[in-house]
Amino acid sequence: MFENLTDKLERAFRLIKGEGRITEVNISETMKEIRRALLDADVNYKIAKSFTDTVKDKAIGQEVLKSVKPGQMIVKIVHDELARLMGDSASDLNLKGNPCIILLAGLQGSGKTTFAGKLANYLKQKRGRQPLLVACDIYRPAAIEQLRVLGEQIGIPVYLELENKNPVSIAKEAIKFARLRGYDTLIIDTAGRLAVDEAMMDEIASIKKAIDPQEILFVVDAMTGQDAVNTAKAFHDRLQFDGVVLTKLDGDARGGAALSVKAVVEKPIKFVSTGEKMDAIDVFHPDRMADRILGMGDIVSLVEKAQEQYDEEEARKLQKKIAKNQFDFNDFLSQIRQIKKMGNFKDLASMIPGVGKAIRDLDIDDNAFKGIEAIIQSMTPEERSNPAVINGSRRKRIAAGSGTTVQEVNRLLKQLDETRRMMKMVSSAGQKGRIPGGFPGRR
Repeated sequence: MFENLTDKLERAFRLIKGEGRITEVNISETMKEIRRALLDADVNYKIAKSFTDTVKDKAIGQEVLKSVKPGQMIVKIVHDELARLMGDSASDLNLKGNPCIILLAGLQGSGKTTFAGKLANYLKQKRGRQPLLVACDIYRPAAIEQLRVLGEQIGIPVYLELENKNPVSIAKEAIKFARLRGYDTLIIDTAGRLAVDEAMMDEIASIKKAIDPQEILFVVDAMTGQDAVNTAKAFHDRLQFDGVVLTKLDGDARGGAALSVKAVVEKPIKFVSTGEKMDAIDVFHPDRMADRILGMGDIVSLVEKAQEQYDEEEARKLQKKIAKNQFDFNDFLSQIRQIKKMGNFKDLASMIPGVGKAIRDLDIDDNAFKGIEAIIQSMTPEERSNPAVINGSRRKRIAAGSGTTVQEVNRLLKQLDETRRMMKMVSSAGQKGRIPGGFPGRR
């Protein structure tokens, strides 16, 4: 995401990079390029112009420190303004109410039903809530079935009334059901249309009036760019929603919707969603997104993802094994599985400053560790815990059992030795209480 915008902003910054100071002339040329980059990213013209005017005013009035170059100063100002444009800081859900009611609105095909499942899973796993999904899309049996399947997949119940064709009545009955069964959060999936129409607006407005939700989230496909922003405005004028959810953000290399929607509807982007997996949902952090747009990575989000998979007791055991140089293939396999749980490898790597651009055109296979796992799983328990016993004949057997070559088995054994050595060095340097580096991977 944002690849095109990132490239064009980098080119714009080059115009002022070699300058000794910021002047009216060089800043005007830079702002012209930035405005063009924003327009190419499908950002609303008024927003793009207002943005560059603000950056220009701040840059000209800025005292440039001797230790800071003009190019660095412009990047800092642009970063701060990008974050402000997208909302400054993350905006939390209002989870008050008994039960808390979250109403989802949006056009058909925006990813609303999938997001309902993701949000329920997020609230259950990360916020300790007991959610209930509610199927109020009475026009599309496929949407009801999709919600039922998603609920089953993530272990969250779905309230549905196949005979009832009144979404207001279904929503009201779902609230009664939730109170009786002790569910503290209702997530209501409503009907969408291919385009904004009066009947849809009347229906969702009626649901809102009848149930008085704590949160109304507008779900929109980020790939529709400026159309997404216009649709958001039409819904907000009628519903006065509380926040925006951008789906399919991984498919949008321009990013205009993310940059425009907050300024147009004056409501925060609360979540972004990428991919189909139920854990592919992130709280939207404007400052971190500004980092990524400017090619600075997003190391905070990467650390948070790692901490989600972090087991303190396992880390202590691993630390002791590393100190005794006993790190083995069981530990190696465990580390691989933890990394895989963190998400798409390319997305993770792009969060590391400077790496995103370097790997942009590389085809990184999410099954990159498959061969390594197969080799380790073809070992006996003794071989995993004591790799020193793996002689020539054992290597042949392991290669045959894993569908790999002896050379690949040899490479993995060598890699374990290198990982052990590096981990021992890190451990000796005094990094206690953390899982050291040395993540395994192919070469």
